[in-house]
Amino acid sequence: MSKTKYSTDHEYVRLEGEVGMVGISIYAQEQLGDIVYVELPNVGVKLSKGDEVAVIESVKAASELYSPVSGEVIEVNEALNDDPALVNTDAQGNGWIYKVALSNISELDEMMDDAAYTDFTS
Repeated sequence: MSKTKYSTDHEYVRLEGEVGMVGISIYAQEQLGDIVYVELPNVGVKLSKGDEVAVIESVKAASELYSPVSGEVIEVNEALNDDPALVNTDAQGNGWIYKVALSNISELDEMMDDAAYTDFTS
């Protein structure tokens, strides 16, 4: 069973073993509006928690995506190159942005679970 955690910057990490699937929360995509472009990170890049990793452009604004965890990018969602609106239609499913091999799994302990995130965004 996967476990999802949320950052205060509205990114999520869905843990699958020692790999985290990262994207923006449903709340974040609702705030951004229609997504028109996602700048994906490069596979193989090593990230520290808090590093700028991608840019999401909507009709309203461009927003930086900061890595909620440390590790190495092992896969990116190439489907977003052709259809960035996947972030709008399925932000926490097919609209994921990248996968990271976690280098410090304990960083997830500092993130919010579903209930805490719901309280945070209310």
